[in-house]
Amino acid sequence: MKRRNLLLSLCAALVLTAGPLAHADALDDIMKASVLKVAVPQDFPPFGSVGTDLKPRGYDIDTAELIAKKLGVKVELVPVTSANRLPYLQTNKVDLVVSSLGKNPEREKAIDFTDAYAPFFNGVFGPADMKVEKAEDLAGKTVGVTRGSIEDIELSKIAPATATIKRYEDNNGTITSFLSGQVQLVATGNVVAAAILAKNPPKKPEKKFLIKDSPCFIGLNKGESKLQARVNAVLAESKKDGTLAAISQKWLGADLPAGL
Repeated sequence: MKRRNLLLSLCAALVLTAGPLAHADALDDIMKASVLKVAVPQDFPPFGSVGTDLKPRGYDIDTAELIAKKLGVKVELVPVTSANRLPYLQTNKVDLVVSSLGKNPEREKAIDFTDAYAPFFNGVFGPADMKVEKAEDLAGKTVGVTRGSIEDIELSKIAPATATIKRYEDNNGTITSFLSGQVQLVATGNVVAAAILAKNPPKKPEKKFLIKDSPCFIGLNKGESKLQARVNAVLAESKKDGTLAAISQKWLGADLPAGL
């Protein structure tokens, strides 16, 4: 009995002095397996959708493939929804979340983020020959907006009294209003503006001024500083050599904003 008590005491002492169990490093695991598992969207074009060939396509898919290529590993794309993308990360089903993820204080309590990799913003868009640089320049002009959207709420606060705001029930209505010439400008997100560009209208919408900026970040689990630093290095290199700008042009029809 005395021997047993002595052994139990020694075991307890070892547990107390040894501290927490060694934590497996995500980057080391990725490199060892030679596979990077990435959560990507499947229902949010142009960031992520399924093509006619049933393969995922979009800004986020190209970014995930770019990171894997720079790491020298294969990529395993894991389709997710907005609701399950963080649980997939926190239960280690994926290593990274590249799914048009915005950063806010609540999310920062649960996960870490890399540097921004994609622009996501709301603004006023219009043809190149229309001189509009700020809210005051909307005086006397007609602007289309989706009813109840962030753009509608924010535009209503800053538009001059002489601006005509036409509200539509959904983004398709807002897009159609611009394409058909019912409005001169649209207040919308850069994703919707990209959808307009994809239709190749005679007057292509370009950003006039910003309403609200909320860029996309890559999510990863807390404490993975090595993986975070490596992905940030990949993003920095890809911004410098133009690779990320090419992805932005391909899917959003615009260059990366300065300072992203």
